[in-house]
Amino acid sequence: MIRPRNKRSLTIARHRTSISLEDEFWQALSDIAREEAKSIATLVGEIDKGRGEAGRAERSLSAAIRLYVLQRMRTKL
Repeated sequence: MIRPRNKRSLTIARHRTSISLEDEFWQALSDIAREEAKSIATLVGEIDKGRGEAGRAERSLSAAIRLYVLQRMRTKL
């Protein structure tokens, strides 16, 4: 069964955007933001800026967030 995605709107880089992620990714992103004493919008803005790096610009913001969360979880293992 396919899990539904939860769509949220955020303001990053002074513009509104909507992001669809599964609830588990929203929770993990919230946990990471809390650990770093940042808002989710600030953290997503940083992830968005990272997409501009070589080879990552074509990646969607939702995909970039999922990969960021995955990378963070792997470094904790």
